[in-house]
Amino acid sequence: QVQLVESGGGLVQAGGSLRLSCAASGRTFSGYAMGWFRQAPGKEREFVGYINWSGETTYYANTVKGRFTISRDNAKNTVYLQMSSLKPDDTAAYYCAATARPFGSTSLGNYDYWGQGTQVTVSS
Repeated sequence: QVQLVESGGGLVQAGGSLRLSCAASGRTFSGYAMGWFRQAPGKEREFVGYINWSGETTYYANTVKGRFTISRDNAKNTVYLQMSSLKPDDTAAYYCAATARPFGSTSLGNYDYWGQGTQVTVSS
């Protein structure tokens, strides 16, 4: 089992920045690729990006590419989502997820563990 807890959400003005954290406990964190997803009210949960187990490989949705950066610190069992140039359309609950796949996945169904989410609200 892997337990995931997100933090760092909040209210930010458009154009601002925010960094989300996802702390993991349980099984060896470095054995998992990590993904970030988000879900806006009334919409389906969508892929944001992922990072492989070592942190050498990342992949992003086109909607956030160039604005969001995922990193991880395996010594601290934590993955981060640095968000900049935020837009009102980025408003959503953000979730981190863990998968045993080595390079992550864009598909929700390929993730084994999920956090409870943290709310990000971007005001115009």
